[in-house]
Amino acid sequence: MSIDKPNVVFIFVDDLRPELGCYGCEHVITPNIDRLASLGCYFDRSYVQVSLCNPSRASMLTGKRPDQLGVWGLDKHFRDEQPDIVTLPQHFKQHGYHTAAIGKIYHNDKPDPQSWSEPRICIEGYPYDPDAVYRDDSNLDFLEQRKSAIRQQGEEQQHIDEFGQWYLKACATEMPDVADDAYYDGAQTLVAMQKITELNAREQPFFFGIGYYRPHLPFNVPKKYWDMYDREKITLAEFDMPPLGAPPMALNNLRELRGYSDFKQTDHPNQSQLNADDSRLLRHGYFASVTYIDTQIGKLLDHLEELGILDETVIVMWGDNGWKLGDYGSWCKMTNYEMDTRVPLIIKPSTFATEDPKRSQIVESVDIYPTLCDLVGLPHPIGLAGKSFVPLIYNAKHKGKSHAFSQFLRHGIWGGPDGRETMGYSVRTQDWRYVEWFHSDDTKVIAKELYDIATEGLETINVSGQLEYKEMEQALALLLTDYRGNTLPLKANSSR
Repeated sequence: MSIDKPNVVFIFVDDLRPELGCYGCEHVITPNIDRLASLGCYFDRSYVQVSLCNPSRASMLTGKRPDQLGVWGLDKHFRDEQPDIVTLPQHFKQHGYHTAAIGKIYHNDKPDPQSWSEPRICIEGYPYDPDAVYRDDSNLDFLEQRKSAIRQQGEEQQHIDEFGQWYLKACATEMPDVADDAYYDGAQTLVAMQKITELNAREQPFFFGIGYYRPHLPFNVPKKYWDMYDREKITLAEFDMPPLGAPPMALNNLRELRGYSDFKQTDHPNQSQLNADDSRLLRHGYFASVTYIDTQIGKLLDHLEELGILDETVIVMWGDNGWKLGDYGSWCKMTNYEMDTRVPLIIKPSTFATEDPKRSQIVESVDIYPTLCDLVGLPHPIGLAGKSFVPLIYNAKHKGKSHAFSQFLRHGIWGGPDGRETMGYSVRTQDWRYVEWFHSDDTKVIAKELYDIATEGLETINVSGQLEYKEMEQALALLLTDYRGNTLPLKANSSR
């Protein structure tokens, strides 16, 4: 394969926060991700547009802002509003690439056949949405009891996917002594390696996407990965309380964690926090899950090297959103804060290595689409919202963006003071984060947040409204006003 049109392997990792060895976190075991970072570069300030799977992936893969797509939650496919939009893999397909994928690329139940040259690869015996797969006997017994109760109520159909597989959840963790491929992520790695071999034998370049489910809940991975960590030595979150002065809709209500049988009674972080034992259990499970995925990524890298195409293949590893591990007294994602919007991003171009892989400039997920186009020599589709950061890849001192935008749509009782649905818009500069909250059906700001990230490290004290920060707040508010005015829904893009 000529490097004029290099292959692309795009690795998606669900709920992965940048707590990795290459990001300076020695307590997390990630030698293979660290190896990938050493072959290219990793971005220390990479931000997603929404800290939730479906809208984050839709935004990155279309190169559009969430408001342009009209996708803010889990309920809508981006083609509902933009049927003719050209996605990142679809653009590659239109320009001579064979595109294929396995695992979670778009959201689980919202695949996009237009993006691929062939049907999505499925693995026999796994549900269509295989994140909650259990192998421990006690969890399997619990699930059988649930199935029996559901059948008695005549409601089984809503719990079965299109392949006839049950989709139910039990505990938030398990650690059976099984092989890697007992779970979906290990099994799909083996299939992915076979597929890469097949694609490499073709007469055309390929774009291959592989989407890993861990470290998304439940933290179900083989025992050997749990054994790599001593739970007693796992520290708890340094800042474990809601930010002082934050409005009630700023933090998520932990509905995701409450979906598991052992955490059903978990309260909103404004009301109480998990105890230390439960917190260490979840942190232990998360770190074990990260190391499990790191091992799978190592197998992919080894396979590319064995095929002799590692150097000439562009590799991207991206987390679709961050994840709180007791930070702010909260868990999961779904906020506009640093722990949820900042994600790992590693890019290895073809035939490129650097002694200084770290990039501290701000980049956004919408920038990935044009960046990959430039790395392989494809034109940009018209109307992309992001900007290529290829100059940063080849020059660590190149000036980057001054800010990044994120947003989150909050539903339900914690949506706002009166329970109405609210949208929070956030701008992150090198030193500050500013957030404005609106009712979805109104233009009046109902709450503001301003945080000094450079001094505090995280969002700890809301200083919005304080006189000494007035000029900074006004400047950031103007950025958000311009952002909201410039991201009204656009017509679907088309290639030049």
